[in-house]
Amino acid sequence: MRSSIFNSRSPALLYVKALMGVCGILLLVFEISANYYRNHRKEAYTRLSRQYAEAVKARPSRLGEPPSVLMVGNSLLNSGIQVDRLQELTSGRMRIYPVFFVATGYYDWLYGLERLFRRGARPQVVVVGVGVIGLFLNGVRQDYAPMLLFDAQDILDVASDLKMDRTATSNLLLAHWSVFWDERNIIRASILRRIVPHSEELLSLVDSIVKAKAAIPAGPEFEAITVARIQSLRRLCEENGAKLIILLPPMPFSEHAVRRMAVASQKVGVASLVPIDPATLSERFYQPDAIHLNSEGATLFTSALATFLPLKIAELETAFSPSGASSGSF
Repeated sequence: MRSSIFNSRSPALLYVKALMGVCGILLLVFEISANYYRNHRKEAYTRLSRQYAEAVKARPSRLGEPPSVLMVGNSLLNSGIQVDRLQELTSGRMRIYPVFFVATGYYDWLYGLERLFRRGARPQVVVVGVGVIGLFLNGVRQDYAPMLLFDAQDILDVASDLKMDRTATSNLLLAHWSVFWDERNIIRASILRRIVPHSEELLSLVDSIVKAKAAIPAGPEFEAITVARIQSLRRLCEENGAKLIILLPPMPFSEHAVRRMAVASQKVGVASLVPIDPATLSERFYQPDAIHLNSEGATLFTSALATFLPLKIAELETAFSPSGASSGSF
């Protein structure tokens, strides 16, 4: 009897092992393919990886050298700042380490900065430019960010802060460890783009409009959330020897919100910078999504930033210098 039962189970056990082996091989193939796709097809990831690696090297300047400035933000800065031109215009007044990551917001950079500091980044100034909407986002980017911006513990902390369920938390952890899982949505979008031309641009436009029209808190709630989040960023920067500046890039419908955010920032002792008043820019300076600056708008914003950011940093330097004079360090 026992022999009969054992014999009947042997084929089933063999099939299970074979299925597990095939699944393992497929997962390995998917992982290798995803790595190849990322390394050879994703210019954005290559740029971001390079920027991140440089940012980790940021160190305090020595006497007589320009201060080191870590500048982080989302697509508003990626489309609005001409990095090479900004570095050229300010080369004698500051050393800029930009990390611009599309579709990121407050939580991405709260924990992203913590990881950068943990990996050794020691800038003297941190400039955060996620815009009004980005500061109020209650979520994190689902691809690239889990692997590049977060450690596993950061993901657990993010999940706790955002009260994520187990499925959402598991997806972020898998995206942290697996390139295929991290790239799955991007690969799907790439396939869709081949089937339906311009679908990616359409989805991006719709996503931008939805986020742009997301409810920004009104009244006391606006100030309460703004103050709490800027205070958290300030504490993190100060614990690592850096001063925080909140950079507010222009958006067509953000004039009132930008002013309120600047006021809230000043209330908690954090410098804010509005290089260009949004009210002064017409729609011809924006892309069709009416959110991101076009090349003409980026030229104006970059020039204004190159003028006013060094002045703001000099103000901070003077304020925190023991002698009250610029000394090249904070």
